[in-house]
Amino acid sequence: MMNPTAVSVIVPFFDAEKYFVECLDSLLAQTLQDFEVIVVNDASTDGSRQIAESYLEKFGGRLSIYDNRKNFGVSYSRNKGLSLSRGEYVFFLDADDMLLPDGLERMYRLAKSFDVDVVNCTGHYDLSDDGKEQILRRLKKPTETDENIFETNLEWRVQGLLNDNFYWGPWRRLLRRDFLIRHELFFPENLNKYEDRIWTVGMLLCAERVLHTPLAAYLYRKSDDSLTRKNRTPLQNVNVFANVIFLGLKWIDNIMARLQFFETNPKYRYEILSHFTRKYFTMLYKNCPDVSPSEAYKSIKDEYGKNFGEYDVLFSTFFTLISGYRKKIEENKIQIAELEKQLN
Repeated sequence: MMNPTAVSVIVPFFDAEKYFVECLDSLLAQTLQDFEVIVVNDASTDGSRQIAESYLEKFGGRLSIYDNRKNFGVSYSRNKGLSLSRGEYVFFLDADDMLLPDGLERMYRLAKSFDVDVVNCTGHYDLSDDGKEQILRRLKKPTETDENIFETNLEWRVQGLLNDNFYWGPWRRLLRRDFLIRHELFFPENLNKYEDRIWTVGMLLCAERVLHTPLAAYLYRKSDDSLTRKNRTPLQNVNVFANVIFLGLKWIDNIMARLQFFETNPKYRYEILSHFTRKYFTMLYKNCPDVSPSEAYKSIKDEYGKNFGEYDVLFSTFFTLISGYRKKIEENKIQIAELEKQLN
């Protein structure tokens, strides 16, 4: 390994030429200079790699470019960047977003002052597509305060996860590299959506020392081109959310199986799995309310049938929820019809 640096900034990109210059310029403007930038090209087809090349000299040897042989997705690219990093801390930056000039310096100072695994920022700025409008988004939960809160209480963090008190974006956090490597906290590569949410749960469960800070340093671009806003058919949505429920929750459960806390508190292990199963099922149902249980079952069986034995409990829970939701909806429709008759 080469000489270490304070922070490794990992930037995965795919066809990012529209915003990439602004992203890299925001890194050039950082008041902290002891950092490296690792950009991972996920088989881009536009000119974004050439843009990265044009910044090599500007960064004076602090920028490295790596190419995936094909489009593997953002999780693979982030994991590759993490494996190649040499910073004491790492920061994940998306190629269409930016950092305020003092962002890295302020996060790094907090990390060193409190000696933490994670600096968890509870604020960020939403940035319009054209970059002209910035709106501060402040997540006061879980701290309900504007002060820095240092904690080592995993039970408190579990309760926060069960109450959805944490923001999911990995770019909200500065993370100690050794902590991520020691706990094998690589992003799950078999998920096609919400990999950042699943990873965040595992990361927060493994952390020993966390600082929650109201610092807002990240500019998150609300772009119409975002992959997270890709349109899908109802049945495609069924498989997307089934993928998260079956494979994502298995990833979380594997994390919990390694932690002593959940051996002595098995109820929390069950509550975490139950909570997120229901959470993603609700999201699934909102995206495809007209898909029948039989259609959903066939679609999932075709996609995940080979795993039915491994995920028996999750599959039965999943379809019990489908049946229950549909029954409740039908009951509500009958009640609404009766009320409409009375009103008429």
